[in-house]
Amino acid sequence: MTITGPRTSSNRADRQQQRRGRPGWHWLRRATLVAISLLLLAAVTGVGMWVLTPSVADAAHRVQARNAAHGAAYPGSPSPAKVVDALTATEDASFFSNHGLDVKGLVRGAYGTVTGASDAGGATLEQQLAKILYTGGRSGPAQVAEQLALAVKLDQHYSKTTILRLYLSTVYFGDGAYGLDQAAEHYFSRTPAELDWPQASLLAGLVQAPSAYDPVTHLALAKKRQQHVLDRLVATGHLTQAQAQSVAAAPLGLTTSP
Repeated sequence: MTITGPRTSSNRADRQQQRRGRPGWHWLRRATLVAISLLLLAAVTGVGMWVLTPSVADAAHRVQARNAAHGAAYPGSPSPAKVVDALTATEDASFFSNHGLDVKGLVRGAYGTVTGASDAGGATLEQQLAKILYTGGRSGPAQVAEQLALAVKLDQHYSKTTILRLYLSTVYFGDGAYGLDQAAEHYFSRTPAELDWPQASLLAGLVQAPSAYDPVTHLALAKKRQQHVLDRLVATGHLTQAQAQSVAAAPLGLTTSP
């Protein structure tokens, strides 16, 4: 029979020393606490912003008012498949399955902000539409929080087809062109339904930075951005690599000169 003595301070010290000997233990514990705290903060903030942000039932009226100020018609033409595919592949690949927010995209966007990585993404089309219609195009922390809440409201209130039409009817495409109808006519003298892959992929690339990528004054940058759109179309399975190369080499048919 083995007789063990009572637990002593020496025993406790040994156990503490063993814990200190595990370098990942404290890091994991702290990371877990931080993650829980951030989730709680996000939940509280989300509820607060949901209450404080306005209804989105007037989104169509806001588009109409914005378009009237820029001489653009509303509603615009139905969203053509090529433009939709190019736009969602580049700006919001999970558009048809998310609910206004893309968690992975938010993480990429935060990472890009911290590291300075370009084109990190993060904002869904609903968030971008909320930014255009409700927060005056501003991107401060308060406005971004508001846009997140409004994006969820937009997703709940409207179908994806309607959201696309609202977005494409009013987003700025550069060189004074607001909405897809104006952009198609301005750059190519076509209707949206007549746009081919070279033209659709070029236009889809403009919405991120319409002045910087304006093909009238910055054609080389616009073509570089178009290549990124084509790469995304290949990545999402809408085009093969060979098709994308053919599109990139095809003439754009620009009818607007500097």
